[in-house]
Amino acid sequence: MWRARQAAVSCEVCQLLVKHSSDIQRNLPLQKLHLVSRSIYCSHHPALKLQRPQLRTSCQQFSSLTNLPLHKLKLSPIKYGYQPRRNFWPARLAARLLKLRYIILGSAVGGGYTAKKTFDEWKDMIPDLSDYKWIVPDFIWEIDEYIDLEKIRKALPSSEDLAKLAPDLDKIAESLNLLKDFFTAGHTLVSEVIDASGPLLLLGSPGETAFRATDHGSESDKHYRKVSDKEKIDQLQEELLHTQLKYQRILERLEKENKELRKLVLQKDDKGIHHRKLKKSLIDMYSEVLDVLSDYDASYNTQDHLPRVVVVGDQSAGKTSVLEMIAQARIFPRGSGEMMTRSPVKVTLSEGPHHVALFKDSSREFDLTKEEDLAALRHEIELRMRKNVKEGCTVSPETISLNVKGPGLQRMVLVDLPGVINTVTSGMAPDTKETIFSISKAYMQNPNAIILCIQDGSVDAERSIVTDLVSQMDPHGRRTIFVLTKVDLAEKNVASPSRIQQIIEGKLFPMKALGYFAVVTGKGNSSESIEAIREYEEEFFQNSKLLKTSMLKAHQVTTRNLSLAVSDCFWKMVRESVEQQADSFKATRFNLETEWKNNYPRLRELDRNELFEKAKNEILDEVISLSQVTPKHWEEILQQSLWERVSTHVIENIYLPAAQTMNSGTFNTTVDIKLKQWTDKQLPNKAVEVAWETLQEEFSRFMTEPKGKEHDDIFDKLKEAVKEESIKRHKWNDFAEDSLRVIQHNALEDRSISDKQQWDAAIYFMEEALQARLKDTENAIENMIGPDWKKRWLYWKNRTQEQGVHNETKNELEKMLKCNEEHPAYLASDEITTVRKNLESRGVEVDPSLIKDTWHQVYRRHFLKTALNHCNLCRRGFYYYQRHFIDSELECNDVVLFWRIQRMLAITANTLRQQLTNTEVRRLEKNVKEVLEDFAEDGEKKIKLLTGKRVQLAEDLKKVREIQEKLDAFIEALHQEK
Repeated sequence: MWRARQAAVSCEVCQLLVKHSSDIQRNLPLQKLHLVSRSIYCSHHPALKLQRPQLRTSCQQFSSLTNLPLHKLKLSPIKYGYQPRRNFWPARLAARLLKLRYIILGSAVGGGYTAKKTFDEWKDMIPDLSDYKWIVPDFIWEIDEYIDLEKIRKALPSSEDLAKLAPDLDKIAESLNLLKDFFTAGHTLVSEVIDASGPLLLLGSPGETAFRATDHGSESDKHYRKVSDKEKIDQLQEELLHTQLKYQRILERLEKENKELRKLVLQKDDKGIHHRKLKKSLIDMYSEVLDVLSDYDASYNTQDHLPRVVVVGDQSAGKTSVLEMIAQARIFPRGSGEMMTRSPVKVTLSEGPHHVALFKDSSREFDLTKEEDLAALRHEIELRMRKNVKEGCTVSPETISLNVKGPGLQRMVLVDLPGVINTVTSGMAPDTKETIFSISKAYMQNPNAIILCIQDGSVDAERSIVTDLVSQMDPHGRRTIFVLTKVDLAEKNVASPSRIQQIIEGKLFPMKALGYFAVVTGKGNSSESIEAIREYEEEFFQNSKLLKTSMLKAHQVTTRNLSLAVSDCFWKMVRESVEQQADSFKATRFNLETEWKNNYPRLRELDRNELFEKAKNEILDEVISLSQVTPKHWEEILQQSLWERVSTHVIENIYLPAAQTMNSGTFNTTVDIKLKQWTDKQLPNKAVEVAWETLQEEFSRFMTEPKGKEHDDIFDKLKEAVKEESIKRHKWNDFAEDSLRVIQHNALEDRSISDKQQWDAAIYFMEEALQARLKDTENAIENMIGPDWKKRWLYWKNRTQEQGVHNETKNELEKMLKCNEEHPAYLASDEITTVRKNLESRGVEVDPSLIKDTWHQVYRRHFLKTALNHCNLCRRGFYYYQRHFIDSELECNDVVLFWRIQRMLAITANTLRQQLTNTEVRRLEKNVKEVLEDFAEDGEKKIKLLTGKRVQLAEDLKKVREIQEKLDAFIEALHQEK
């Protein structure tokens, strides 16, 4: 019975130790590693190198997890035989039992204190990792809100599996039973038994606790000899890696389930089940702010310092592939070695129920789960890039804005820049290299921009250009994240794996970085899917020596960890800088408003779009004013313009040839033939041209006519451009000429003058036409012969030698006409010879062509004067006209000709006026509206046509207010999310 009590006391000691160590374990932070892996990790921690214990005999206690030497048991010799004792054995037994109780209690308290002290020392040796807390994404700290931890608990190993790893207490009890015989030797042996029970040792490290039982006998000694230190390390690292990957897969599976659930919730919201309007996401609000800022001209030194992730790297380094892995879709054009990114592409990643992409200026959604939509998206991006690139250039600074939504995407804004090149190849513009550098610097010089520096791991690091550029922009590496791509090729090709470690740790470059990552973006096949690339990446790192040899840490690999770290860094930078940026725009707004009040106190602040709408209304009002023009005004200007256009043809080609005939019958025949030819070929077309020009002139008059005080000269350029474009687009009705031809032919066929008033009107029209021609002829002769004697004396002008020759020739020809006033219109050859010889006799050398030219003007003047005299005689000839000039020497057929021309002009003007008011004015108004609509959609046109300080100031005011409002809304939403 006494022995049973001693065994129970020993069990109480073990229970106290187990309870104490379990309490310590509960106070430690929860880690994702397996319990065995934790203890393995700590056993190889550089700060916790444990000494290898010396080999013990089979009766000695051994543990590979402690550096504390175990004491040998000192067994006192037992003497056999009868020894006389005093008869106070109950008192002695009670004293010994009391001593044993105090010894056990003291040992337990001392052991607990020693264990706690050791644990505190190890805890102090762990470095402070709070500065690297940003690497862990925010959702990890709030993981209980997104992930069902109950499922994770069920997925973890059961308590039975964990119990197998715990020390075997039954074996410990057996060991204690072997030693219970020694308790009879006295209280001195109890302390030695307690020392022997030391195989149950507490081993702790920061964040990890494990119990290990000691091994007994020669079997453990033999096993320890067989297993070398290197093999044991490899085995433990392999176990650690497999455990990490196992829980990584569990976490990914749970996240995938969470994505599906969130997708279902969002889809229900889209279908209106909750009947509520979804608020705009935080990242979409931030992206809108960046879009407005990209268009803002910082003329008041207000620069865009809002964060975005700038992706830079050498050409073909894998920038686009990394971005596609983060976006989880192959969205960018691809090419074998050629430059594909020709302009910056801003990609806004946000979470949504469907994996779609859409451009900022388009409503079309591309379904990224369908290959045909992906191909269409890549083609559209390529077309936009080529459109942005101007002629003679290779790259463009204009940004393409793209939004990508999908379940599980990390919220951030990334800008993919053209790859940095070292040499300009054939087909590129000479300034391509400098242009790419300037574009990259423009984005990286933003002090809040996160630089994602992409380095190709398959090429020599010394060939990298982008690292020097990044070092110039961020010399301290406070906002740079370094990414090594194509690590699978690097591991194959690099002879020394430590070189990759030097690259990852930033020891091979002068560039410093906030974090270093290694990723694999596929096997080089452009047709690979994102899922296939992700599986290949995971498989590679699972078997890679870089992880097994601890050259890379688990959080430094895979694009998934990269996207989490970049997103967390992005939002951290946003929270730190957005309020400061909002304050700067408030100051800018105050300055702009003050300037407007001082310069334009009585004008409303109308931006370019508002001014365009105002000008549009004015232009449409002026077009409508065309319909208010009276028919009389239309007909007058049409008749006058048409006569000015056709008068030369009527006088030179119809009237003058017909007037050379000898009798009235031949005159009328010639006139009818020429009028018919003219009507069939030229007259309708000339009439339509005159009508169209008249419409243009009236339209221009209304557009450019000043409106008094209400006139705003800021619209002049726009109105002129609208007028020119509308006139260019307007075409007269094709059927107008055919109908007009019939009307004109019928008008010219009529020879009947009904009354004296029409006769007098025809004579007046004829006199005006002939006098105008006579005046033109007089001017032509004056220019030919030079100033007369009066001008020479009064204005001190002289004739040139050529003018003198023309004057002598004119005088000679006038003498010929005086001798024969009925001379025909053309000179005979002998007459030309006679004139030339007469001039040569006076010392004037002339050419026959000069004589003909001078004769044309001289005879024309003589004919017109004769026709005007005949016109005066015909004023009283209406009576003879009514009698068809019977028994009269007076013939006034030329008056009848001009009456026919005048009547044709009046009828044509009336017909054209009807076409204008009924059809063409409306068609012109329609063209003007189309032109205005086209200009409204063309931002460059509006910028070009609506210019000036007033416009620019109003435009800046509008943009600054819009930016401030969006920033305030974003900041409010950001605080609500916190």
